[in-house]
Amino acid sequence: MSDLRELYQEVIFDHYRQPRNRGVLPHANHSAEGYNPLCGDRVTLYLIIEDGVVKDARFEGSGCAIATASASMMTEALKGRTEAQVRALFERFHEGVTTPPDVPLSVDPALGKLETLLGVREFPARIKCATLAWHTLLAALQDERGTVSTE
Repeated sequence: MSDLRELYQEVIFDHYRQPRNRGVLPHANHSAEGYNPLCGDRVTLYLIIEDGVVKDARFEGSGCAIATASASMMTEALKGRTEAQVRALFERFHEGVTTPPDVPLSVDPALGKLETLLGVREFPARIKCATLAWHTLLAALQDERGTVSTE
């Protein structure tokens, strides 16, 4: 097994077993719900945004290891970023995870630890698991009501 694949699995399972920022965020001023009907993953994302900066982010829900790890890692990465930076991070992450596995990716320092999640692109059926929290994030930023679906 390659070192990258081992790192990918290690990071995913660490964030799955011990998710960061899990739980309701009292006083959240942005939130959204997401659902992946393909495998049943559910996530609710809570944000506190002040003066255009994400001050805090939390999530709750149930899902597979990839969905949980992605939400955990995403909430870590959001804190302290402006809304514009968060949207740019979404674009970088989404582009990386949806790039076909036979197309080489260049290292993107802006992704930091999130780059380990890009290994999911080798498993197309799991991409929706990895992107659920991210699509829910966009809905929370736009204060969309209803449930975001990966379908």
